[in-house]
Parts: sequence; structure tokens; C-alpha cells
Amino acid sequence: MAANAARQSLDDCPQIKMSQPNKSESTRGLDYLGYQVAPARWHAGTVTSKTTVKTLLILGASGDLTGRLLLPGLAGLLASGRAPGLRLVGAGSDPWSPEQWQERVKGAFEAAVGGADATGQAALAAVAAGTEYHQVDVTADGPLAELLATLEGPIAIYFALPPHVSQKACEVLHRDQLPAGTRLVMEKPFGSGTESAHELNKTLAALVPEDHIHRVDHFLGKATVLNILGLRFANRFLEPVWNRDHIEKVEVIFDEDLALEGRARYYDTAGALRDMIQSHLLHIMAFLAIDAPATIEERDLRDAVATVLRASSIKAPYTGSTRRARYAAGTIGERKVPDYAAEEGVDPSRNTETLAEVRVDIDNWRWKGVPFILRSGKALGRRRKEAVITFRPVPHLPKGFSGVDSPNQLRIGFGPDVLQLNVDVNGPGDIFTLDRASLVAELNAPGMLPYGEVLEGILTGDPLLSVRGDTAEDCWRIIEPVLRAWESGTVPLDEYDAGSAGPANWPTDVED
Repeated sequence: MAANAARQSLDDCPQIKMSQPNKSESTRGLDYLGYQVAPARWHAGTVTSKTTVKTLLILGASGDLTGRLLLPGLAGLLASGRAPGLRLVGAGSDPWSPEQWQERVKGAFEAAVGGADATGQAALAAVAAGTEYHQVDVTADGPLAELLATLEGPIAIYFALPPHVSQKACEVLHRDQLPAGTRLVMEKPFGSGTESAHELNKTLAALVPEDHIHRVDHFLGKATVLNILGLRFANRFLEPVWNRDHIEKVEVIFDEDLALEGRARYYDTAGALRDMIQSHLLHIMAFLAIDAPATIEERDLRDAVATVLRASSIKAPYTGSTRRARYAAGTIGERKVPDYAAEEGVDPSRNTETLAEVRVDIDNWRWKGVPFILRSGKALGRRRKEAVITFRPVPHLPKGFSGVDSPNQLRIGFGPDVLQLNVDVNGPGDIFTLDRASLVAELNAPGMLPYGEVLEGILTGDPLLSVRGDTAEDCWRIIEPVLRAWESGTVPLDEYDAGSAGPANWPTDVED
């Protein structure tokens, strides 16, 4: 649907080459991308080359992200025949043997083999047989550059690492150590705050052009998220009411029934606000809120997203606009979940939240006064991933009707991928009584896992599903005041039992 159209548009767009930035430009009133410092202007990063990446180098190859998401996503891409001739190389700090790495790769590829044709099976087998692992300290000056010198380019370097490690790894590299066409792929969260994200942007810009930097948000790889564009802008009846006059509030909810699942090393230093709201939900919010772009080519679309985020903020007092909580021991289905503070690797003194909710205000003509509620949490009793648009009540219901009289809601599900419109209709029997009815349609499901779509964009140089540098910084600007308030204890850390709907004192009026 929208995703296919976007890719077609990119295929037709002119190829524009960007000049390499140099440090002397900063002394001439230009920023590190070669644009005027004030006001800052970011080039969208149009595709400079369709050259297919020859080698995918994963840094942090022994980590959870690689095994759980990256390798299965790559397997789907290989099985579909869309990554011919690719070589996979892993690198990490753990002293893995070649057999350990091959076992991890083959295990991750196993599920894709059954659904692949002969060509796809051959591609999976070839990559698994030819892959290799290197123990490398990527933060030391020299070892990573030496490894890069042995690999066939163009290379995509995937930093499946914590933000501060990625920053150090990039700082020890020099532009002349990177093979021509190298692409740098950074996981979110991008940096650890506005300042660190800005410094990381400058570091990356000294190595490769902006259009060779992929800041990964795998939620943008979901066909459902891109389908928001088709839903909004291809239906005449929606756009006239998609504003503050007719919409009461917008909610984006990503509740998980999974607990910590062994991720304390990362999650306990991040928490729900950084891990989900800053990294992902703000961008989904922006897709729901943008004005219609001229095209869905990457420049127009990413400009529209940047415009929304620049107008967004979370307003004080934060006791009214934000809430946070942490799960205690409980039961999810048949599983017993321990108290978060007792989980292995957790430092209870950090007061890391496992459930976060914020109200974002978008101060522009279309959305002034409409609350955008972003919520995400772990160890909840119900897995819920959706956007809910609640419309304002009708100004007057003619006398004589009875029964349901509640606002209409449009729900966009992100797993399963469904569209549901809740409306009031005349019920059976007594035609003067209104009943709630739901019109449900299945949306176009993604053909690959989200990370498969992300990797395809990286390998082909398509920046559409990557986050632009300025918006990565803006997402931090939006939440940093909240982080400071939470760290100072201004907002209390509530508690909820694992397997519950959240703290009892967090009422919600969203329909189930």
C-alpha cells in the first residue's frame, strides 16, 4: 500500500550527491552538515547510490538484539531473495568460537528456511556457511579499523550496542579508514540526551555523508505505520475532521505482557520512557499528526515529521502531564513474575520505571489543545499495541434516542494489524435505542519482519525508514525535562502487580 508507493517514489527521484563536510566549514557559519547554523536546516538525505552493500558487519553480535531481532530479520530478507551476494560478519567483546557464532546464525535462520524457495534456501545456506565472528574491542583505537580493512565494501556497519559504546566506537574511526560507500547504522535510543545525540551526529557527519547514516527505528519498518499515510490521505471523509475541532484526544499505546526477560543490562539504565516513548512512540505520533506532504518521498515525508516534532512538548507541571510506575511480583497467565527490583542485574536505587505515560502537546493550528497520550509498559496483563483516535461527541443528539451515546473511536492496531471504527447505530428491535457497533478491516500486513524491512533499506541505500538527525535530537528535547523531573523525585514512582492493567490509581477511559 503506502509502503510500496513510497519505495516506487524513491526509485523515481533524482539522485543528488552531497559533498563531504569538513571541520573548517564550522568556522564559516556552517553547521557540521554544511548548512547555515541558524536557523538549522537539515538535508533529508536523498539517495546518492543504489549500490548494494556487500558486507553486513554487526557490532555487538553476541548480544540480545542480534539474536532476537537482527538475525531473524536478515533471514527473512535472504529467504525472499532480496539480498544477493551478501556476506555477514559478526564482532563482539565476548570470546566466542567460530562454532558458537555459526550455531547462533543457523538457529536464527532455521525458521525462515521452511518458507523459502530453493533460491532463498540457497542464500540462507551460503550466508550461514560463509559468516565469521571476530572478538574486537570496538572502543580501542585500531582493532575495528583493522577489521574493516579486511572486508569487501561497500560495508554496512550495524552498531547493535549501547549508545555510549557506539559513540566511542565512532570516535576512534577516521574517514579514510572506511571503505567507499560505507553506511553507519545506529540503533535507538540515539545518544542518551539532546547534547550526546548532537555530538554523535557531529561524529557521524565527520565519517560519512548524512544519507549514509541510518538511525534505525524498527517501528517505522512496520507496514501498518506506513499505512497510516494511506488511511489518512486517501480517504476524503477523514481529512476534514482530522483536527482539533473534531478530535478530542489521540492515544498511542504499546503495552507488553513480557517482563524484563534477561535485558537488565540495557533496560535498567533506560526505562520505558527512553526505551519506547522517546525512541519509537513520538515518531508514530508524528505520523498521525502530520499535514499532508506533497509526496511520500523521503524528503517531503521526513520534513513533515520534523515539523510536527518541533512543535511538540510535554508541559509542566509534570505531576499532571506524566506518570510512571514499576511492576511488583505477580502472575501473567501461567508465569510467575518476580518483583522488578529483585530481577537479576537490576539496581533498585535507580528507580527505573517499567510503565510510563506522558501527555504531549502539539502547538500548531491543527492540534492546539488536543492531548496526545503516549503510554508503554512491561509485565502488564494484556498485550496492547494500538493508536486510538477519540472524536468529540456530537453537539446535539435529537431527543427520543436512548442507549449508547459515546464518542466515536478509530483504532489502528499494530499487532494484529487491524483497523476498527466504533460507531453508534440503531440497534435491533427498538430502533430508537442506539448500540455500539464496530467496523473492522484487516490492514496490509508486512511481508517481512520489521528488522527485515529496516535491513533492506540499509542495504539498498533507502533512507525513508531511517530517522533524520534533527528529529533524533528533537525527540530527546521533548522528554529531557521529564527525565530531570523524574530523577529529582518530583513525580512519584507508583507500583503495579505484574499481570495487572497498571496502578489502580491510573484510571483510563479508553474502551476495551
